[in-house]
Amino acid sequence: MSSVAVIDYGMGNLHSIAKALQHADSQIDISITNNHQTILDADRIVFPGVGAIGDCIHALQENGLIEIIKTVAGDKPFLGICLGMQALLTDSEESSADADQNCEIKTQGLNLISGHVVHFPEHLKDRDGNTLKVPHMGWNQVHFNAHPLWENISQASRFYFVHSYFTVPDDKSVISATADYPQAFACALARENIFAVQFHPEKSQTAGLQLLCNFLHWDGRV
Repeated sequence: MSSVAVIDYGMGNLHSIAKALQHADSQIDISITNNHQTILDADRIVFPGVGAIGDCIHALQENGLIEIIKTVAGDKPFLGICLGMQALLTDSEESSADADQNCEIKTQGLNLISGHVVHFPEHLKDRDGNTLKVPHMGWNQVHFNAHPLWENISQASRFYFVHSYFTVPDDKSVISATADYPQAFACALARENIFAVQFHPEKSQTAGLQLLCNFLHWDGRV
């Protein structure tokens, strides 16, 4: 039986993603775990997360998971979700320091994908001049390029987002999908066996479950 390790570092609704994965394919063995050997032995890896990236990196360090993630991300089908996507990049404008001190020290990410995580600009407005709120929260259309994880998903399908920061990879060829808020931003990245999404597939109904199903049957090759 194929196995999936959902990495547990104390942040995110892990049971929600595990339940969605099980619904996508009931024959898959799903483990929510921070056990190093279980993660290393799994056939596929899911790296979810919500909250602040500074807390995320600290929790990974405390659990000894940074090198484990870098190891499994080297050869196994690997899915990053929301904060789990942002943490893959080089650094982030989001800091655990007191914002009132205008701290410009960036939080260092895992640097598995070269690039940066930036905050949505202030005073965003749509084409009609209406103010757009940050965080970007709710359903939004996703426009994607060809990749096995988009199979059987209609172009411009809607997925569910909750985030104030977005990724800006150095190599634009790793951008697998974009969404508009109001300008296009990268909402999915793909590089070799790594695939990462800013939205929450476990909250995105039919399209999200299809993406998870595709991941569970993906061999990590494009």
